[in-house]
Amino acid sequence: MMKAEENLGMVMIFTLVTAVQEKLNEIVDQIKTRREEEKKQKEKEAEEAEKQLFHGTPVTIENFLSWKAKFDAELLEIKKKRMKEEEQAGKNKLSGKQLFETDHNLDTSDIQFLEDAGNNVEVDESLFQEMDDLELEDDEDDPDYNPADPESDLTD
Repeated sequence: MMKAEENLGMVMIFTLVTAVQEKLNEIVDQIKTRREEEKKQKEKEAEEAEKQLFHGTPVTIENFLSWKAKFDAELLEIKKKRMKEEEQAGKNKLSGKQLFETDHNLDTSDIQFLEDAGNNVEVDESLFQEMDDLELEDDEDDPDYNPADPESDLTD
């Protein structure tokens, strides 16, 4: 008889535990579904916000012409400011080429500077007159020379 009383309670507990477990599974599934929906909603909102960033005013001929007029006016204003600043600062700078073209004294200014400092440098121009007298190796005469292969220049 004791076994009958034990089994009577067990079936009831099993049934209750099974019902609670099913209800918990349903609640967990609802929570997962809600989180997934929230995630999808956030992704959709982020995508729409990104689309808004790329969506601007449609360009028409009238819009473009009015923008172009404003842009040209701004550029002209910037150029005028630069010109005023240069005139005020007296910075009408010439390039090196322009300086040498306008002032031929600059051609010899470095030599004059060295002479004034006492550093007299003499150059023997005869060393540069006849390059044919120098005995330079001509790699083109070497039949084994290959410019792409650095090892071909080595003698055996």
